[in-house]
Amino acid sequence: MTAPLRTAEQRASALERALEVRRERAALRAALKSGQVSGVEIVEGAAGAGAWHGVRVRWLLESLPGVGTARADSIMVRLSVPEGRRLGGLTDRQRIELLEVLGR
Repeated sequence: MTAPLRTAEQRASALERALEVRRERAALRAALKSGQVSGVEIVEGAAGAGAWHGVRVRWLLESLPGVGTARADSIMVRLSVPEGRRLGGLTDRQRIELLEVLGR
């Protein structure tokens, strides 16, 4: 299956949207690192298919202050969250347990 052909305007629009999403995620990472936004707020906001629905769980964990690769690994194993899982794809149990880990 090949990708559909797109016009130059459609490609430019898609590139602009991708750039906007990267900027939003960079701002989110900075806000998480500085403590302006909590991980709980992001997880709860993503539950209803919000703006953070597509954020990967690992990315969120590693963006939190004091959480690096090793701690993120242990949290994901403990919660049985697959490596590439996004917040919107978490089961109810995984979401509840993640909120507990994040301090809700």
